[in-house]
Amino acid sequence: MEQPRGFKEGRDEYVWKLNKILYRTIQGAHDWAKNLDRTFEGHGYYKSKTNPQICLHVFGNEFMLTSTWTDNILEVSSTLEGKTLAKNQLGTSYKIKNLGEAKLILGICVDRDPTTGNIMLSQKAYCEQMLNRFNMSKCIPVSTPLPPGLTLLSNNCPTTTQEAEEIKNTPYHEALGSLMWLQVATWPDLSYTVNTLSCFTHNPGKQHWLVLKHALAYIRGKMHYGLVY
Repeated sequence: MEQPRGFKEGRDEYVWKLNKILYRTIQGAHDWAKNLDRTFEGHGYYKSKTNPQICLHVFGNEFMLTSTWTDNILEVSSTLEGKTLAKNQLGTSYKIKNLGEAKLILGICVDRDPTTGNIMLSQKAYCEQMLNRFNMSKCIPVSTPLPPGLTLLSNNCPTTTQEAEEIKNTPYHEALGSLMWLQVATWPDLSYTVNTLSCFTHNPGKQHWLVLKHALAYIRGKMHYGLVY
């Protein structure tokens, strides 16, 4: 999207007025979420109070559960008839694409065993990409997400301009954000580490960065010893 010719010259006080939703704009995402909420409500669903991405529809002894991420929807039903009904209902409101049984969603691999009913979630590919991205794919593996006995304090934050510049050149926030998604999805054992390192995002120091690399080495360790499938 570009400004029309002549817009900048002498018209700096002008602003854009959004008359219709544009994809990837903040307003567009907000309006889409509101629209989807109204659609689910119209089909008899109600939203979870603890997670707004989850919607539930109960019809007699049958239930249908949906989980939404932007425009990607996972659906679970107690019966095959309920699954068909849920898809047909949503199809009356939007043009949808049925991708079949869930295999990969948001970087999470879903593996189902039809004989036992077990479901296994894995982010092995995501972990490999993350380690490559931060040059940790060949690091020495460790067995704990945090160094034993370590206590991080605000004293570890930069105190000089030189120290601040050194940490500024490290991908601290990017690596921490990657760990956040990992611990939310399939690695709850990273939760304490992520929460601890998140306390210093406003002004991380060299020690914080070393601890963050230690957490990445922990991921490398679990993959190295075959604990990630």
